[in-house]
Amino acid sequence: MTLVDRFFADRARGLSPVGLGCMSFGGMYGPTDEATSRATLARAVDIGVRFWDTANIYGEGVSEEFIGRFLADHPGSRERVILATKFAITKSADGKRVVDNSASHMREALTASLQRLRTDHVDLYYVHRYDPAVPIEETIAALAEEVKAGRIGAIGLSEVSPDTLRRAVSVHPIAAVQSEYSLWTRTPEFGLIDACAELGALFVAFSPLGRGFFGGLLDDPRTLEPSDFRRANPRFEGVNWQRNRAHLRSYLDLAAAWGVSPAALAVAWTLAKGRHIVPIPGTRTAAHLEDDAHAAAIELTAERLAELERLLPPGFAAGDRYSPSQWLHVERYG
Repeated sequence: MTLVDRFFADRARGLSPVGLGCMSFGGMYGPTDEATSRATLARAVDIGVRFWDTANIYGEGVSEEFIGRFLADHPGSRERVILATKFAITKSADGKRVVDNSASHMREALTASLQRLRTDHVDLYYVHRYDPAVPIEETIAALAEEVKAGRIGAIGLSEVSPDTLRRAVSVHPIAAVQSEYSLWTRTPEFGLIDACAELGALFVAFSPLGRGFFGGLLDDPRTLEPSDFRRANPRFEGVNWQRNRAHLRSYLDLAAAWGVSPAALAVAWTLAKGRHIVPIPGTRTAAHLEDDAHAAAIELTAERLAELERLLPPGFAAGDRYSPSQWLHVERYG
């Protein structure tokens, strides 16, 4: 059974179509508490949130190590999880962030990830960023060898254009493509979501809550921890934040009128945009995880979808989704 088939079979069995983004376990949104984080993963197993997505750079391996410890301490949980991680973003000799898609780096990174995750394989292995210096066909061919070897179950791509996806598929099936997608980041609607459906790939939507924006709990980004990823994000800065916050008030009112939490509504919107879409909201608490997973129970009619998108039309967000340094090898299209 392919990873895509497994996902749809799990969904047919009543397991959650909502996944879990694990970047926050690496401290990317401020310090983490291991006991709280462990409770979150335990609850994910209990309620059928099976699609766990991490990367080797989340906390420089911290997220993978944490997940590995949890899986080792909970026998039987590994088989109940679709485990995904990524490679490509690394550091040069002078400490700068660079992208390396070479076969040698991929194999080295995969070996290290498997050791941290305490497993002999991952179900999905992503090219975290596309390196134009290495033809994507070469990278996919090398990954295909790892599929044959059994160290990875399927191949994924992250933050790529539809054209790069098509080039990759010419070499080997691609199980999933990941990109930021939410009510305030709509770029994947310019062909990527449709290309995934056409080519039989899942579209994995990260940051469906707009990096917490649509949860409505953040009043002032200046209170965020210095290490928080959002401190350098244009949408959370100065005038941009004030303009975005003004839009949020209307959204929170609408969620209240419909009797749903704002976080669950934002995730439900992504689910409503395509059956092959897998939102992976990130959280460190079991309560927020349950709220996010509740999105699967929210039915958005065509009328409600239209009302929501009139309130927050494409392009409403003030500020770019990344700062200049955060755009490292993200493919622009559309």
